Amino acid sequence: MAGARLATTLARSSLAAASASRRPSGPNLLASLPRGSSNMAGSIERSGSGGITRVLFCGPYWPASTIYTKEYLQNYPFIQVDEVGLEEVPDVIQNYHLCVVKNRRIDSDIIAKASQMKVIMQYGVGIEGVNVNAATEHKIKVARIPGSTTGNAVSCAEMAIYLTLGVLRKQKVMDTAVKRKDLGIPVGDTIFGKSVLILGFGAIGVEVAKRLRPFGVKILATKRNWSSDTLPCDIDELVDKKGGPEDMYEFAGEADIVIACLLLTKETVNFSIGVFLSLFQLESLYLNLITK
Repeated sequence: MAGARLATTLARSSLAAASASRRPSGPNLLASLPRGSSNMAGSIERSGSGGITRVLFCGPYWPASTIYTKEYLQNYPFIQVDEVGLEEVPDVIQNYHLCVVKNRRIDSDIIAKASQMKVIMQYGVGIEGVNVNAATEHKIKVARIPGSTTGNAVSCAEMAIYLTLGVLRKQKVMDTAVKRKDLGIPVGDTIFGKSVLILGFGAIGVEVAKRLRPFGVKILATKRNWSSDTLPCDIDELVDKKGGPEDMYEFAGEADIVIACLLLTKETVNFSIGVFLSLFQLESLYLNLITK
């Protein structure tokens, strides 16, 4: 379901790109993705361009994103969706109006070739792979997919719970035991009674905490700003101990499980996993959901 919602969001952005006009240079808006794609389609048709809006997906990864977008746009023949290999992007980007970035970094050299580009869209939240300043200079908008409104945060949170339980219950060993019809092995562990540290309490972190709470765990969390304006719900019911980035090493010493839900930025890319892990309790579990 999350994949379908993401595809819908991508498609809406594709429609918006077709009617986008180049604006004067200035601070680049990291656009929230628009709603009401039918209205946008009408505005595109009324624009009088009469041409085809071409959308480029960069690279073969997350293939469902391309498939769902093409399915969604079947009734909009004036929007063409293509997918090319990462190494081909610099050679063809000048032919496209909207570029969906997956694992391909879009640097200033590539942006300089994108003569028709109106929108560069990151397939996710983090935009560290896009040279925003270069895009601004060329009057190209940069957009991203918000996790809280597309189902992506919920999907990631469910995956985090699945992976946590899988490690505690020794899923790989259990698969072998089932095939061999062995009973009573492996001896797994429960999540009940554990202390769980959530690094980064944004959209994904909140959804992880909601799903952890019924398991009977103690939840510790770090966030740069705990202002109520930045939180979607009553956090006191979800978090037992709150702190900032400066507290994460102290909290790690208390945690049995650490789930990293940080956005990949210049600060977090230098995050020292080695030093951090050295502070763990013996046999603690570390799960990395750091997002791009």
